[in-house]
Amino acid sequence: MKEDYYDILGVSKSASAAEIKKAYRKKAIAYHPDKNPDDETAEHKFKEAAEAYEILGDEQKRAKYDQYGHAAFDGQQGFGGGGMNMDDIFSQFGDIFGSAFGGGGFGGFGGGQRRAKGTNLRVRVTLTLEELVLGVEKKIKVKRKKQAPGVSYTTCKTCQGSGQTMRITNTILGRMQSAATCSACNGAGQTLRHRPSGADAYGMLSQEETVSIKIPAGVEDGMQLKVSGKGNEAPGQGISGDLIVQISVKEHSYLKREGNNLHFDLYISISEAVLGTYKEIETVGSSVRIRLESGIQSGKILRLKGKGIPSLNQYGTGDMLVHVNVWTPEQLTKEQKQFFEQQQKHDNFKPNPKSGHKSFFDKVKDMFS
Repeated sequence: MKEDYYDILGVSKSASAAEIKKAYRKKAIAYHPDKNPDDETAEHKFKEAAEAYEILGDEQKRAKYDQYGHAAFDGQQGFGGGGMNMDDIFSQFGDIFGSAFGGGGFGGFGGGQRRAKGTNLRVRVTLTLEELVLGVEKKIKVKRKKQAPGVSYTTCKTCQGSGQTMRITNTILGRMQSAATCSACNGAGQTLRHRPSGADAYGMLSQEETVSIKIPAGVEDGMQLKVSGKGNEAPGQGISGDLIVQISVKEHSYLKREGNNLHFDLYISISEAVLGTYKEIETVGSSVRIRLESGIQSGKILRLKGKGIPSLNQYGTGDMLVHVNVWTPEQLTKEQKQFFEQQQKHDNFKPNPKSGHKSFFDKVKDMFS
């Protein structure tokens, strides 16, 4: 079972953002590859700490993790999905290490250079309720910027390939050194040597590519998934950006979602309510035959266990709540009207709620209990 991110960093669930950042820096320095060459255990712990910080260091991702656990990121590749990459770690979190490894560089990984990262792409994927319940793999076409065939680069003379320029400022506290993205190469560490025909100023071409996205069951409308490395490529030796997938759920024709439960309105006739009947209820991907007892009241709620939506944190599946509505005819024949007029004389046609009959508010309370 995957270890809890808070346990990995050694912080409590109430830890502040500053405490989480400090804990990650401590772990990352302790297990940094430069301090632990050829140590697979240390490298694993280094990646593990970076994965934990990638989630807990982001306010929105942390909130999802607190609510759903690791399952909130099951459909993602990259940090939250377990596909850790050293270049990603150094590109995204290099500033946290400060000067712990020779002025901000990483000897064993890049020789002090920062690798530029391509920009992210965003797409929206619309799911049906059936796809949301069962999980689905979508193939979508995206236009990515990729290095043009035949392009070549040379080391940037301004930053010497580091992607950064250092500036020393005299202050009342003494001489302060700060780093800024190199303006000559935009942080890529390389400049264009040969630009093929049709390529832009960075040697890139826009190309269409089909990307496969695995979407886990139980996602919600508005949730975002990340496909690592499927954004725009970066010039030179840079790393690709990510593809951010926003989930949109299409409204179902007769089922309504509430959390992991589904609601269904079942309409029956007065005669069916009086005599009792059997009904075939369409659930997602199947159907269920249910029995309605004679004398069933309008407003009765029947619970079909496990016929709702799977939980993202894999803690079970929600239910389907069937709301029984007795349909009153708006027009009657002369014979039908006479029949009901005669029945008004009988006591069993008069409302007589007993203690077992719940009020509307009691039924609402049951739905959320």
